[in-house]
Amino acid sequence: MTPVRLALLLLAVCGVAAWQLTVIPPSLMQMTVGPVLAPVAIVAALTVVALLYGLSAWRGRQVDLSQEAGQEALPGATTRMLSLLGGGVAFIVLVIPLGFVLPGTLCGMCIARAFDAPFNGKSLLICGLIAGVFWFVFARLLGVGLGPALPWLD
Repeated sequence: MTPVRLALLLLAVCGVAAWQLTVIPPSLMQMTVGPVLAPVAIVAALTVVALLYGLSAWRGRQVDLSQEAGQEALPGATTRMLSLLGGGVAFIVLVIPLGFVLPGTLCGMCIARAFDAPFNGKSLLICGLIAGVFWFVFARLLGVGLGPALPWLD
């Protein structure tokens, strides 16, 4: 992928993010700083960065080092990428029927596998603890609606 194509892809992602900002519901309370301010600032900043990168790539100042000799993918790259994507898909598909912690654990294990960690009990324990702590902090302490930790507990 050339730097110009990458810049266009980044701008397309920024366009999707900007569109998603329009579907955030307005706050029911009258607040000076609503729930849209931070996402708008982040998307605006990323769009500016993508535009600057695109301008630099169009002028030929960005190089694609992945096309040079010796920059081939390592063996197993496809498996690692599929593991990473599969973890995200598994989380999205399983979070409604299984709650947050089990799909979060599976997703974490797939991400760890993408970085060559073994798929074993240690990964299960660590990813389960991380998913549980994230659920507790966001769902219980901060009140974010993540659903139940495990469907049979709520």
